[in-house]
Amino acid sequence: MSEPGGWTNPDQPGGDLPPAPPPQRRDPVSGFGKPGVIPLRPLRVGEILDGAVATMRRYPGLVFGVSAVVAIVSVALNFGADYWLLSNQPTLQAPGAGATEQEQLQYLGDVFKQSSSQLGIALVISVLARTFLSGFMTVVVGKAVLGRPVTFGEAWAELRPRLLALFGVTVLFTIMVAVGAAIFLIPGVLLYVLFSLAAPALVLEQSTLGESLRRSRALVWGNWWRVFGILLLTVIAQLIIGSVIQIPFNLQGSLTGADVAGESMGAQLLSALGSVVAQTVIAPFVAGATALLYIDQRMRREGMDIQLARAAGAR
Repeated sequence: MSEPGGWTNPDQPGGDLPPAPPPQRRDPVSGFGKPGVIPLRPLRVGEILDGAVATMRRYPGLVFGVSAVVAIVSVALNFGADYWLLSNQPTLQAPGAGATEQEQLQYLGDVFKQSSSQLGIALVISVLARTFLSGFMTVVVGKAVLGRPVTFGEAWAELRPRLLALFGVTVLFTIMVAVGAAIFLIPGVLLYVLFSLAAPALVLEQSTLGESLRRSRALVWGNWWRVFGILLLTVIAQLIIGSVIQIPFNLQGSLTGADVAGESMGAQLLSALGSVVAQTVIAPFVAGATALLYIDQRMRREGMDIQLARAAGAR
């Protein structure tokens, strides 16, 4: 493993640490020890999820601070975009009982345009926020596995050169999964799992867009069901945690009442606040679990635990 944080893959020439004595024999339970948030050996499912939480606890100011800023900016942009669209578009009135077929089709078309505008803006904001936070958390997890301190400046310095390629991976990944799901649900799920490790591969290995997709496919191939199961557990945990966090905000918002047009401004602001809090907790957990899943697959398939043990001992 080379500094500043590049995790070379077996097909890349050079870039490894200088020759070092091999670490002690791997213990079946502790592996090559636990210098950071996970033991250096192939991980159990619970250890991947626990490692994501441990990373958040080890760097609380950095992780929650950055995650909160990203959540506030994305929610504020969504809130502002919705307000701007609604205030600059005419209120749609449903055609009456005697409306012609052409009037009904015109109404449905207007509704579709209005909804598409809101959905498109929300999707762009979501992709940008997810791209930055997943890349940032991947860098932090890479340090956390080795038990090394990391500052925002150091993490940003490693992420910045990869940010454009990471955005490309995120967009391409989103399009592939969306197209696959639109054709039939199963192809979308297959593609989602197969290329789920592309982002951490791109950031940690400092690879290109195409190389990161190939690396993800190579790491998942043959272990698709295991990777699918862990990703599914992560999604379930995400939904449960998000629902629990947002319950008091939604409940309080419903008690503020609603005006004739729908939700009151107070209810909308409380809902937005709940979304910020939920995203602040959920987003780094999901990104951290995905990065640890990538590391686990490399330890299982490529003996990455030996390389990590040497890197941890070379501090």
